[in-house]
Amino acid sequence: MKRALIVAPQWIGDAVMTEPLLRRLAARGEQLTVGALPWVAPVYRAMPQVADVIEFPFAHGGLQWRERWRMASQIRGRFDVSYICPNSLKSALLPFLAGIPTRVGYVGEARFGLLTQRLKNPAKGQRPPMVAFYSALSGETDVAADRPQLQLAAQEVDAALRALNLTRLGYHVFAPGAEYGDAKRWPAAHFAALAEQLDLPVVLLGSGKEATLCAAIADPVNVQRPGHCINLAGKTTLVQALGVISACKSTVSNDSGLMHVAAGFGVAQVAIFGSSSPLHTPPLNALAKVVWLKSDADYQPPLMCAPCFQRVCPLGHTRCLNDVLPSRVRALLA
Repeated sequence: MKRALIVAPQWIGDAVMTEPLLRRLAARGEQLTVGALPWVAPVYRAMPQVADVIEFPFAHGGLQWRERWRMASQIRGRFDVSYICPNSLKSALLPFLAGIPTRVGYVGEARFGLLTQRLKNPAKGQRPPMVAFYSALSGETDVAADRPQLQLAAQEVDAALRALNLTRLGYHVFAPGAEYGDAKRWPAAHFAALAEQLDLPVVLLGSGKEATLCAAIADPVNVQRPGHCINLAGKTTLVQALGVISACKSTVSNDSGLMHVAAGFGVAQVAIFGSSSPLHTPPLNALAKVVWLKSDADYQPPLMCAPCFQRVCPLGHTRCLNDVLPSRVRALLA
Protein backbone atom coordinates (compact mmCIF):
# COMPACT_ATOMS: atom_id res chain seq x y z
CA MET A 1 0.00 0.00 0.00
CA LYS A 2 1.36 3.39 -1.01
CA ARG A 3 1.71 5.74 1.96
CA ALA A 4 0.77 9.31 1.06
CA LEU A 5 1.26 12.62 2.84
CA ILE A 6 -1.17 15.34 1.79
CA VAL A 7 0.10 18.86 2.49
CA ALA A 8 -3.13 20.73 3.15
CA PRO A 9 -4.12 24.31 2.26
CA GLN A 10 -4.28 26.80 5.12
CA TRP A 11 -7.92 27.90 4.64
CA ILE A 12 -11.03 25.95 5.63
CA GLY A 13 -12.80 26.36 2.28
CA ASP A 14 -9.79 25.12 0.34
CA ALA A 15 -9.45 22.19 2.74
CA VAL A 16 -13.03 21.12 1.98
CA MET A 17 -12.35 21.41 -1.75
CA THR A 18 -9.45 18.95 -1.51
CA GLU A 19 -11.77 16.15 -0.29
CA PRO A 20 -12.49 14.73 -3.77
CA LEU A 21 -8.74 14.43 -4.35
CA LEU A 22 -8.36 12.44 -1.15
CA ARG A 23 -11.32 10.25 -2.04
CA ARG A 24 -9.72 9.41 -5.38
CA LEU A 25 -6.39 8.56 -3.77
CA ALA A 26 -8.01 6.36 -1.13
CA ALA A 27 -10.12 4.56 -3.75
CA ARG A 28 -6.97 3.39 -5.53
CA GLY A 29 -5.50 2.04 -2.32
CA GLU A 30 -3.30 4.81 -0.96
CA GLN A 31 -3.09 5.25 2.81
CA LEU A 32 -3.64 8.92 3.56
CA THR A 33 -2.08 11.12 6.21
CA VAL A 34 -2.85 14.83 6.06
CA GLY A 35 -0.45 17.45 7.33
CA ALA A 36 -2.47 20.54 8.24
CA LEU A 37 -2.33 23.66 10.36
CA PRO A 38 -4.32 23.32 13.61
CA TRP A 39 -7.24 25.51 12.56
CA VAL A 40 -7.81 23.37 9.44
CA ALA A 41 -7.11 19.91 10.90
CA PRO A 42 -10.70 19.28 12.16
CA VAL A 43 -11.99 19.47 8.58
CA TYR A 44 -9.79 16.52 7.63
CA ARG A 45 -10.98 14.53 10.62
CA ALA A 46 -14.45 14.79 9.04
CA MET A 47 -13.16 12.85 5.99
CA PRO A 48 -13.43 9.10 6.62
CA GLN A 49 -10.78 8.26 4.02
CA VAL A 50 -8.08 10.05 6.06
CA ALA A 51 -6.17 7.59 8.27
CA ASP A 52 -4.27 10.20 10.28
CA VAL A 53 -3.87 13.95 10.67
CA ILE A 54 -0.58 15.58 11.65
CA GLU A 55 -0.95 19.12 12.98
CA PHE A 56 1.90 21.25 11.69
CA PRO A 57 3.44 23.61 14.29
CA PHE A 58 3.98 26.38 11.75
CA ALA A 59 2.91 29.99 12.17
CA HIS A 60 1.44 31.98 9.31
CA GLY A 61 4.23 33.53 7.24
CA GLY A 62 7.98 32.91 7.12
CA LEU A 63 9.90 29.77 6.21
CA GLN A 64 10.55 28.69 9.83
CA TRP A 65 13.48 26.49 8.89
CA ARG A 66 14.04 25.06 12.36
CA GLU A 67 10.45 23.86 12.75
CA ARG A 68 10.39 22.38 9.24
CA TRP A 69 13.67 20.53 9.77
CA ARG A 70 12.38 19.13 13.05
CA MET A 71 9.10 17.96 11.51
CA ALA A 72 10.95 16.54 8.49
CA SER A 73 13.12 14.41 10.76
CA GLN A 74 10.01 13.07 12.51
CA ILE A 75 8.31 11.91 9.31
CA ARG A 76 11.39 10.79 7.33
CA GLY A 77 10.87 7.28 5.93
CA ARG A 78 7.13 7.21 6.65
CA PHE A 79 5.80 8.17 3.20
CA ASP A 80 6.21 7.11 -0.43
CA VAL A 81 4.50 10.07 -2.05
CA SER A 82 3.38 13.57 -1.13
CA TYR A 83 0.62 15.60 -2.78
CA ILE A 84 1.24 19.28 -2.13
CA CYS A 85 -1.98 21.27 -2.43
CA PRO A 86 -0.79 24.86 -1.84
CA ASN A 87 1.34 26.56 -4.49
CA SER A 88 3.82 28.13 -2.07
CA LEU A 89 7.52 27.41 -1.75
CA LYS A 90 7.29 26.69 1.99
CA SER A 91 4.56 24.06 1.51
CA ALA A 92 6.90 22.05 -0.74
CA LEU A 93 9.89 22.30 1.61
CA LEU A 94 8.77 19.72 4.18
CA PRO A 95 8.28 16.79 1.75
CA PHE A 96 11.64 17.66 0.15
CA LEU A 97 13.49 17.87 3.48
CA ALA A 98 11.84 14.61 4.61
CA GLY A 99 13.16 12.85 1.51
CA ILE A 100 9.75 11.67 0.30
CA PRO A 101 10.60 10.04 -3.06
CA THR A 102 7.62 11.29 -5.10
CA ARG A 103 6.47 14.87 -4.62
CA VAL A 104 3.51 16.06 -6.69
CA GLY A 105 2.42 19.67 -7.04
CA TYR A 106 1.86 22.62 -9.32
CA VAL A 107 4.84 24.61 -10.56
CA GLY A 108 5.08 27.90 -8.70
CA GLU A 109 7.09 30.19 -6.45
CA ALA A 110 10.55 28.93 -7.48
CA ARG A 111 9.91 25.40 -6.25
CA PHE A 112 10.64 23.58 -9.52
CA GLY A 113 13.47 21.54 -7.98
CA LEU A 114 11.44 20.59 -4.91
CA LEU A 115 8.89 18.63 -6.94
CA THR A 116 9.38 15.38 -8.82
CA GLN A 117 6.04 15.51 -10.64
CA ARG A 118 4.96 18.95 -11.76
CA LEU A 119 1.63 20.18 -13.10
CA LYS A 120 1.35 23.40 -15.07
CA ASN A 121 -0.50 26.24 -13.41
CA PRO A 122 -3.46 27.78 -15.26
CA ALA A 123 -2.57 30.63 -17.59
CA LYS A 124 -2.34 34.04 -15.98
CA GLY A 125 -5.77 35.51 -15.38
CA GLN A 126 -7.56 32.16 -15.55
CA ARG A 127 -9.38 30.88 -12.45
CA PRO A 128 -10.49 27.27 -12.94
CA PRO A 129 -12.87 25.51 -10.55
CA MET A 130 -10.80 24.81 -7.44
CA VAL A 131 -12.12 21.30 -6.79
CA ALA A 132 -10.94 20.20 -10.23
CA PHE A 133 -7.66 22.07 -9.69
CA TYR A 134 -6.91 20.03 -6.56
CA SER A 135 -8.29 16.75 -7.91
CA ALA A 136 -5.94 16.93 -10.90
CA LEU A 137 -3.03 16.27 -8.50
CA SER A 138 -4.19 12.64 -8.58
CA GLY A 139 -3.02 12.40 -12.18
CA GLU A 140 -6.49 11.22 -13.20
CA THR A 141 -8.76 12.87 -15.75
CA ASP A 142 -12.49 13.67 -15.65
CA VAL A 143 -12.27 15.38 -12.26
CA ALA A 144 -14.75 18.19 -12.94
CA ALA A 145 -17.80 16.35 -11.55
CA ASP A 146 -16.35 15.69 -8.09
CA ARG A 147 -18.29 17.00 -5.08
CA PRO A 148 -16.75 17.39 -1.62
CA GLN A 149 -18.28 15.20 1.08
CA LEU A 150 -17.86 15.62 4.85
CA GLN A 151 -19.03 13.27 7.57
CA LEU A 152 -19.14 13.61 11.35
CA ALA A 153 -19.93 10.82 13.78
CA ALA A 154 -23.44 11.15 15.23
CA GLN A 155 -22.05 11.35 18.76
CA GLU A 156 -19.88 14.34 17.81
CA VAL A 157 -22.87 16.17 16.37
CA ASP A 158 -25.03 15.34 19.38
CA ALA A 159 -22.32 16.52 21.77
CA ALA A 160 -22.04 19.86 19.95
CA LEU A 161 -25.81 20.38 19.98
CA ARG A 162 -26.09 19.54 23.68
CA ALA A 163 -23.27 21.90 24.59
CA LEU A 164 -24.92 24.74 22.67
CA ASN A 165 -28.53 23.92 23.59
CA LEU A 166 -29.62 23.32 20.00
CA THR A 167 -31.84 20.68 18.37
CA ARG A 168 -31.44 19.05 14.96
CA LEU A 169 -33.18 20.99 12.18
CA GLY A 170 -34.40 23.49 14.77
CA TYR A 171 -32.46 26.52 13.54
CA HIS A 172 -30.91 28.25 10.55
CA VAL A 173 -27.20 29.09 10.36
CA PHE A 174 -25.86 32.41 9.12
CA ALA A 175 -22.15 32.72 8.32
CA PRO A 176 -21.78 36.44 7.56
CA GLY A 177 -18.00 36.62 7.55
CA ALA A 178 -15.49 36.26 4.73
CA GLU A 179 -11.78 36.31 5.46
CA TYR A 180 -10.85 37.97 2.17
CA GLY A 181 -12.59 41.29 2.72
CA ASP A 182 -15.69 43.50 2.63
CA ALA A 183 -16.32 42.94 -1.08
CA LYS A 184 -17.31 39.35 -0.25
CA ARG A 185 -19.62 40.21 2.69
CA TRP A 186 -23.35 40.70 2.29
CA PRO A 187 -24.33 43.72 4.46
CA ALA A 188 -25.06 43.06 8.13
CA ALA A 189 -28.33 45.00 7.81
CA HIS A 190 -29.46 42.57 5.08
CA PHE A 191 -28.62 39.57 7.24
CA ALA A 192 -30.59 41.14 10.11
CA ALA A 193 -33.60 41.86 7.91
CA LEU A 194 -33.57 38.26 6.69
CA ALA A 195 -33.31 36.88 10.23
CA GLU A 196 -36.42 38.85 11.24
CA GLN A 197 -38.39 37.10 8.48
CA LEU A 198 -37.52 33.53 9.53
CA ASP A 199 -39.67 31.46 11.87
CA LEU A 200 -36.84 29.36 13.32
CA PRO A 201 -34.02 30.83 15.42
CA VAL A 202 -30.83 31.89 13.68
CA VAL A 203 -27.37 30.77 14.83
CA LEU A 204 -24.53 33.07 13.81
CA LEU A 205 -21.16 31.36 13.30
CA GLY A 206 -17.73 32.82 12.71
CA SER A 207 -14.36 33.43 14.24
CA GLY A 208 -13.66 35.68 17.20
CA LYS A 209 -12.70 38.41 14.74
CA GLU A 210 -16.25 38.28 13.39
CA ALA A 211 -18.01 38.57 16.77
CA THR A 212 -18.66 42.30 16.30
CA LEU A 213 -20.07 41.72 12.82
CA CYS A 214 -22.36 39.00 14.15
CA ALA A 215 -23.43 41.23 17.03
CA ALA A 216 -24.43 43.93 14.53
CA ILE A 217 -26.82 41.37 13.04
CA ALA A 218 -28.08 39.71 16.22
CA ASP A 219 -28.55 42.67 18.55
CA PRO A 220 -31.18 44.66 16.60
CA VAL A 221 -33.12 41.47 15.83
CA ASN A 222 -33.13 40.41 19.47
CA VAL A 223 -34.57 43.76 20.51
CA GLN A 224 -37.72 42.91 18.56
CA ARG A 225 -37.56 39.12 18.99
CA PRO A 226 -35.60 38.30 22.17
CA GLY A 227 -33.35 35.28 21.78
CA HIS A 228 -34.14 34.82 18.08
CA CYS A 229 -30.48 35.27 17.06
CA ILE A 230 -27.78 33.30 18.85
CA ASN A 231 -24.35 34.83 18.35
CA LEU A 232 -21.76 32.03 18.62
CA ALA A 233 -18.95 33.79 16.76
CA GLY A 234 -15.71 32.98 18.55
CA LYS A 235 -17.57 30.82 21.10
CA THR A 236 -17.31 27.40 19.46
CA THR A 237 -14.54 25.06 18.46
CA LEU A 238 -14.33 24.27 14.77
CA VAL A 239 -15.58 20.75 15.53
CA GLN A 240 -18.65 22.22 17.22
CA ALA A 241 -19.22 24.59 14.29
CA LEU A 242 -19.08 21.65 11.89
CA GLY A 243 -21.62 19.80 14.01
CA VAL A 244 -23.94 22.82 14.14
CA ILE A 245 -23.84 23.24 10.37
CA SER A 246 -24.37 19.54 9.69
CA ALA A 247 -27.60 19.50 11.74
CA CYS A 248 -29.15 22.84 10.70
CA LYS A 249 -32.29 23.52 8.66
CA SER A 250 -30.36 25.68 6.19
CA THR A 251 -27.42 28.03 5.91
CA VAL A 252 -26.99 31.48 4.41
CA SER A 253 -23.45 32.64 3.79
CA ASN A 254 -21.05 34.57 1.67
CA ASP A 255 -18.41 32.84 -0.45
CA SER A 256 -16.42 31.58 2.54
CA GLY A 257 -14.97 28.54 4.22
CA LEU A 258 -18.22 27.81 6.07
CA MET A 259 -20.08 27.94 2.76
CA HIS A 260 -17.96 25.02 1.57
CA VAL A 261 -18.49 23.22 4.89
CA ALA A 262 -22.26 23.46 4.40
CA ALA A 263 -21.86 22.14 0.87
CA GLY A 264 -19.73 19.26 2.13
CA PHE A 265 -22.48 18.23 4.55
CA GLY A 266 -25.13 18.58 1.84
CA VAL A 267 -27.44 20.89 3.78
CA ALA A 268 -29.84 23.34 2.15
CA GLN A 269 -27.99 26.59 1.57
CA VAL A 270 -28.03 29.96 -0.13
CA ALA A 271 -24.60 31.30 -1.09
CA ILE A 272 -24.25 34.99 -1.92
CA PHE A 273 -21.40 35.96 -4.22
CA GLY A 274 -20.10 39.49 -4.72
CA SER A 275 -16.56 40.21 -5.88
CA SER A 276 -15.73 36.52 -6.37
CA SER A 277 -17.15 33.99 -8.81
CA PRO A 278 -19.22 30.82 -8.39
CA LEU A 279 -17.51 29.56 -11.54
CA HIS A 280 -14.28 29.41 -9.52
CA THR A 281 -15.37 28.36 -6.01
CA PRO A 282 -19.00 27.18 -6.18
CA PRO A 283 -20.75 25.37 -3.34
CA LEU A 284 -20.87 21.90 -4.91
CA ASN A 285 -24.09 20.74 -3.36
CA ALA A 286 -27.33 19.64 -4.99
CA LEU A 287 -29.26 21.70 -2.42
CA ALA A 288 -27.22 24.89 -2.91
CA LYS A 289 -28.74 28.01 -4.45
CA VAL A 290 -26.38 30.74 -5.59
CA VAL A 291 -27.09 34.45 -5.84
CA TRP A 292 -24.70 36.29 -8.17
CA LEU A 293 -25.86 39.45 -9.91
CA LYS A 294 -23.30 39.01 -12.68
CA SER A 295 -25.37 36.15 -14.12
CA ASP A 296 -28.82 37.23 -12.91
CA ALA A 297 -31.08 37.82 -15.92
CA ASP A 298 -33.57 39.75 -13.75
CA TYR A 299 -30.95 42.27 -12.63
CA GLN A 300 -30.85 45.16 -15.08
CA PRO A 301 -28.70 46.71 -16.30
CA PRO A 302 -26.20 43.82 -16.09
CA LEU A 303 -23.50 44.16 -13.44
CA MET A 304 -20.44 44.19 -15.68
CA CYS A 305 -17.83 44.93 -12.99
CA ALA A 306 -18.14 41.51 -11.34
CA PRO A 307 -16.13 39.53 -10.57
CA CYS A 308 -13.34 41.94 -9.65
CA PHE A 309 -11.75 39.65 -7.03
CA GLN A 310 -10.87 42.71 -4.94
CA ARG A 311 -11.01 42.95 -1.14
CA VAL A 312 -12.78 46.33 -1.28
CA CYS A 313 -15.02 47.50 -4.11
CA PRO A 314 -12.78 49.56 -6.44
CA LEU A 315 -15.83 51.57 -7.56
CA GLY A 316 -16.99 52.34 -4.03
CA HIS A 317 -20.57 51.07 -4.31
CA THR A 318 -20.41 47.27 -3.74
CA ARG A 319 -23.65 46.92 -5.68
CA CYS A 320 -22.89 43.24 -6.27
CA LEU A 321 -23.88 42.68 -2.62
CA ASN A 322 -25.88 45.73 -1.57
CA ASP A 323 -28.39 45.12 -4.38
CA VAL A 324 -29.11 41.54 -3.26
CA LEU A 325 -32.25 42.15 -1.21
CA PRO A 326 -33.21 40.06 1.84
CA SER A 327 -36.53 39.22 0.17
CA ARG A 328 -34.64 37.56 -2.68
CA VAL A 329 -32.71 35.31 -0.31
CA ARG A 330 -35.84 34.59 1.74
CA ALA A 331 -37.61 33.37 -1.40
CA LEU A 332 -34.75 30.97 -2.12
CA LEU A 333 -35.01 29.49 1.39
CA ALA A 334 -38.69 28.64 0.90
